[in-house]
Amino acid sequence: MVQKAKILLVDDRPENLLALEAILSALDQTLVRASSGEEALKALLTDDFAVILLDVQMPGMDGFETAAHIKRRERTRDIPIIFLTAINHGPHHTFRGYAAGAVDYISKPFDPWVLRAKVSVFVELHMKNVQLREQAALLRRELEGGTSPADTERGPGGLLPELSARLAAVEEQAEALSKELAESGGSAAVSTAAHLERKLSGLRRALDALEPGSGDTGQADESP
Repeated sequence: MVQKAKILLVDDRPENLLALEAILSALDQTLVRASSGEEALKALLTDDFAVILLDVQMPGMDGFETAAHIKRRERTRDIPIIFLTAINHGPHHTFRGYAAGAVDYISKPFDPWVLRAKVSVFVELHMKNVQLREQAALLRRELEGGTSPADTERGPGGLLPELSARLAAVEEQAEALSKELAESGGSAAVSTAAHLERKLSGLRRALDALEPGSGDTGQADESP
């Protein structure tokens, strides 16, 4: 069973959170509410999120300050942030949002279809990263267990061919996603996809090193 991605919704107004939930419920992912920047940072301490929808205008810690805290933490700095705002102060205000680490900036009232499409891209990218971590963990267990290439080849089908086939499927999906992100023009999303492809390349090198006759079986940098 595929685990659902978590999406963090941050807004001080309950009616706005309800509207976001109604729009994003069709994605069939786990939606987590936070009514303040402080509450959002607390949620980020324990859970992993595919994307954060963050309201700019909030009492106390506003969206910009909340984003700055998120980007300073190693655990959360790579989570995409989509800023939501009810007011448009012009180019300077928008630039401040991107400077704070936002991958997108949407003014309310927003088009539900557009918002859902944007969020779905980051959910898909998050799923690919989860797949990669699972493949890397499986490979590390085999390496740390001292399994030789001959051992991994024994049995129905062999472990190496199975790993290679599963990795090939992830590589194909990542390549298609990278092309889609490149066409959308989102530089932050493209950078995230490139990071995923680099990790996939590291894992592929590690698998290749385990093939019979490959010589050195030293570990590649495949950790996510």
